[in-house]
Amino acid sequence: MIPIYDQKSRLKILIAVLALLVGAATVIYTNLLVQRVSKREQQQIQLYAKAQEFIINSEMESNTLFVFNEIIDANATIPVILSDGQNIVSAKNVDLPAHLSEADSLATLQHELALMQQQHPPIVVKLGAGLNNYIYYRDSQLLRQLRTYPLVQLVVIGCLAIIAYFAFSSSRRAEQNRVWVGLAKETAHQLGTPLSSLVGWQNYLRDSDRFKDEPIVEELGKDIRRLEIITERFSNIGSVPVLKDENLYQTTRNAIEYLQSRVSKKVVFKIETDLPYDTPARINVPLFDWVVENICKNAVDAMDGRGSITLHLRRVRVRRSWYRRGAPPRQVAIDITDTGKGIPKNKLESVFLPGYTTKKRGWGLGLALARRIIDNYHEGRLFVKWSEVGRGTTFRLVLNQ
Repeated sequence: MIPIYDQKSRLKILIAVLALLVGAATVIYTNLLVQRVSKREQQQIQLYAKAQEFIINSEMESNTLFVFNEIIDANATIPVILSDGQNIVSAKNVDLPAHLSEADSLATLQHELALMQQQHPPIVVKLGAGLNNYIYYRDSQLLRQLRTYPLVQLVVIGCLAIIAYFAFSSSRRAEQNRVWVGLAKETAHQLGTPLSSLVGWQNYLRDSDRFKDEPIVEELGKDIRRLEIITERFSNIGSVPVLKDENLYQTTRNAIEYLQSRVSKKVVFKIETDLPYDTPARINVPLFDWVVENICKNAVDAMDGRGSITLHLRRVRVRRSWYRRGAPPRQVAIDITDTGKGIPKNKLESVFLPGYTTKKRGWGLGLALARRIIDNYHEGRLFVKWSEVGRGTTFRLVLNQ
């Protein structure tokens, strides 16, 4: 397999691990900051409670004024409620809308007090004579924002990672498409010159008395027609192919008959259909023949030139995940089943990657090209429907009508 595709899963794992490490480091560091800020606020409230106790029990007005200004009034961030155990005595830094009535304001303070009781234990303020007040508080808005910051940061990082992944994937697919198209156009162009020369030589031989009625001339013509088909295939890949309503059964049979005469005689081809024989499908015949040929040739190799290949035509229900803009609501499928070696479950998607091959001299482009032809040009689907090691494989080819 081509190294970049072989390493793709490892790169995904590496990126995922790095993202988890960054996220974990962010959460741990932020939690440390939260603990420090929380401890600091707790110390501030302890000091606030002592200041309240000092003001209530002190008889020196100058000192109480200093304590009130420097400690009590200096708290502008931490919500605090002073209670005598039954009623609310005072509140500070609690948001109360100005339009609320006295009863609504009291209800809001009671609700706030309940939240504070759940978050922190009260701090006792001793008044003397066995009487106590209680200070309740909850985290400041800064501390609450700091607690949620890691989650917000992780969501942002995740969104950016997803956007970057899709952008990279789209760029990679676009680059692959340009490579495919450029290669196809160049191949068709390179085949054009010798093909024209061969046509000229065939005409010369056909008109020559020396080679008149020689079977070699007709065989040469067959090879020329085959090269013309190959050139047309590459030309169609290099441009937008024209899809037409073709008789699916007859087109499939034609492709098999051509292939059957060029593979081992020990391979049996069978065509079965649940569809009427005149069922149409929107296909480009040269490219469709190429797909069938690639799949069947791979099947012949998997069977070591001995076995059976069955092509079953059937109608399929369109899944919502397969819908595309302008896609017809009716689809047909061709199941191509062989009796070969089968594909391991962990390789079912890898077989469509460029460069994947089990043959010593294979390029591994046949199935990759077949999927591209069906998915991109025919707006259909090509996938492995079933496979079992030692029993065989079924490829499903889905086409639109």
